[in-house]
Amino acid sequence: MARSTLYQQVAGELRKAIYSGELGPGAQLPTEMDLMDSHEVSRNTVRLALAELENEGLITRMRRRGSFVRDRRALLMRPQDELNVAPGVLRREAFAEAVSKEGRKPGQEIQVSIVEPPEEIAARLELEENAVAVVRRRLRYVDDQPYNTNDSYFPFTLVHDSEIARPGDITRGANRVLEELGHRQVRVIDDISARMPTPEESSRLQLEPGTPVVVYVRVGYDREDTPVRVAVSVLPADKHLIRYELKVT
Repeated sequence: MARSTLYQQVAGELRKAIYSGELGPGAQLPTEMDLMDSHEVSRNTVRLALAELENEGLITRMRRRGSFVRDRRALLMRPQDELNVAPGVLRREAFAEAVSKEGRKPGQEIQVSIVEPPEEIAARLELEENAVAVVRRRLRYVDDQPYNTNDSYFPFTLVHDSEIARPGDITRGANRVLEELGHRQVRVIDDISARMPTPEESSRLQLEPGTPVVVYVRVGYDREDTPVRVAVSVLPADKHLIRYELKVT
């Protein structure tokens, strides 16, 4: 039997145990020696199997400690809830609200800049040539662990005198500020794609090798059908579950 078939067989059995819950988050896998004995294969075959699972983002290999199933507890995100807030109801920023509902601790680092946005962002905001935007760049945490990034762009002429253009957290969220400025978002377009992370994203989000990311772009429009916000989120695929609930009429 070919070596490639052997290591794929070992990887397949371990993968099945992980997905079935037999090996839960944080569980330690059998040692290399145990896997060699139970599958009657060489150490190199075992290491190839473990490397495959690591590249898939299923396990973490720690020198001198062994291999462990990654904690893949996903954050449930409901994009339809972001703008559906009843009038008069005080609510925290959408990410903080979602994290807190799960009994977990939200956090974020914020940088605010005035920039000439990338061409794709400028096009989505329908900005004139050389027009600038305010961008709020956020690295967001759950239980003190980096979970995702969110870069939100706003037309400078729209928000330059508001909290959106100033550093610091906006407890009630930038969407509410836009509403107070007379630009409540009544329509959104979401684009969702997947890719492997850039080296900068891997470092910033402390990603394990082989972890893909979901890129979630939302464009919000006001009553005049003018784009007022473009939000670009980079979400590690093993830490997020995006759930849409749509009503058919």
